[in-house]
Amino acid sequence: MRLLRTLMPALFLTACNSDTVEPEPSGPPNIDLALPWTTASVAEVGGSTAMVATGLERARLNDRLRSLLVVKDGRLVVEEYFNGSQGDLHDVRSVTKSVVSALTGLLIERGGLGVNDPIGGYLDSLVSDLEPAKGAITIDHLLTMASGLEWDESGGFGDYVQWIRSDDHLGYVLGKPLVSDPGSRYNYNSGAVHLLGVALEQASGHRLPELANELLFRPIGISRSRWEPLRDGFHNGGAGLDLRPRDLARFGQLYLQMGESAGNPVLPKEWVARSAAARYNWRFDSGALRGISYGALWWVVPEASEPLHFAWGFGGQYVVIVPGMNLVIVTTTSWPGMGAEAGAYERRTMDLLVDYIIPAFR
Repeated sequence: MRLLRTLMPALFLTACNSDTVEPEPSGPPNIDLALPWTTASVAEVGGSTAMVATGLERARLNDRLRSLLVVKDGRLVVEEYFNGSQGDLHDVRSVTKSVVSALTGLLIERGGLGVNDPIGGYLDSLVSDLEPAKGAITIDHLLTMASGLEWDESGGFGDYVQWIRSDDHLGYVLGKPLVSDPGSRYNYNSGAVHLLGVALEQASGHRLPELANELLFRPIGISRSRWEPLRDGFHNGGAGLDLRPRDLARFGQLYLQMGESAGNPVLPKEWVARSAAARYNWRFDSGALRGISYGALWWVVPEASEPLHFAWGFGGQYVVIVPGMNLVIVTTTSWPGMGAEAGAYERRTMDLLVDYIIPAFR
């Protein structure tokens, strides 16, 4: 077991005397995200070493799990890799959407576009004969999965597979009929989030990788990333980003710190709050996690004993933020070839966090 190996002797010496130790009093963390991570043992932040150890035993039974990181009170206390290493880039699938949400908030703050802007103003020059009703879909409709466009992405297949293979990624999405009034009904649609990414590129005059590096990644210390290019010259804003696990933790910590790094604003705190607020009355369960709903390209669990929100990518890519516990958790998995078992791996991975990792720090 590798819980930050250089700290192992101290961690287990403490564990022999008591399963936990009281952490030093501290307020909400507001660390400088551009600096290297500060590490600590689980015990040093008041966590249960025994419960984390049991959780890691369970983690090793998940043959698709590739990384598990935990940041508590701004310090990296668990960093485990399974058939991988710290420097590996991971294809995090729909975690991309939460990054695109952040970029949207940053452009809105700068006056580059408005949350209620119709997308037609950004896409008209790219799509011939854009139907007025589809051009009236707004940025907010895309952020909340309420475009009204017909789409079936059940299990990560269906329209997504056909869309990614298409020679016309904009045309494929906008060629779908409107089956509900925009803004009236939730329907998960990665293609619609790609439309949002294209709108951001059109509004800013920069491609998504440049935009992300300049406005988001560089200020929080992320120096390596990779975006999936598409045939039309744009990039996959729905599920096309690769990041390292430590950098995913930086992104999660930025949201925990309400958009700040060492007290300096990176992302508007109002946007962080908006992203993590449930926009729908419905709730559903996934394994041990109960009461899940949706915000602005973030999944939210507002009525949990410790409310949390998380970015969720196909097959078990997670960035989980538990604000009341000053806790950020990252998992990545090897998703290619999962097929219909992807949902089971997602539940298995999240159950590990809900049953062992989060309780270990209560």
